[in-house]
Amino acid sequence: MALDYAVIGQRIKQARLAKNLTQEELAERIDVSVAFLSRVERGNSHINLKRLNQLCNLLDVTEGYVLNGASSNSKAYLNKEFSELIKKCSPEKQKLIYNVAKTIVETD
Repeated sequence: MALDYAVIGQRIKQARLAKNLTQEELAERIDVSVAFLSRVERGNSHINLKRLNQLCNLLDVTEGYVLNGASSNSKAYLNKEFSELIKKCSPEKQKLIYNVAKTIVETD
C-alpha cells in the first residue's frame, strides 16, 4: 500500500493545530524552513524519518498515527488495518487466521 502524503500532511497539520503551534514555531523547533513544513502539510514534500520522529515527539502523536491513522491509544486502533488485511486473503486463509486468533483469545 502506497503512502498518501496529502493525508499524512493533513494529520501533521491537525496535530500542530491541536498544540496551538504555528508553522513558524514548529518549523523552528525541528530546524526546517516554514516553506518546507508547508509543503509537507500539503503533501507536496516528503519528510524523512528523523524529522518525522522529532515532529511526532513535539506534537505528542505516534508515527503510526501520522503514517496510517493508527492510534495505539484507542482500543480499536487495528480494526481497520486488520479488516483490510483480511479482505486480501482467500477464504481458506481467512478461516486459518480466524482459527488462530480464536485459539489465542481462548488461551488468555
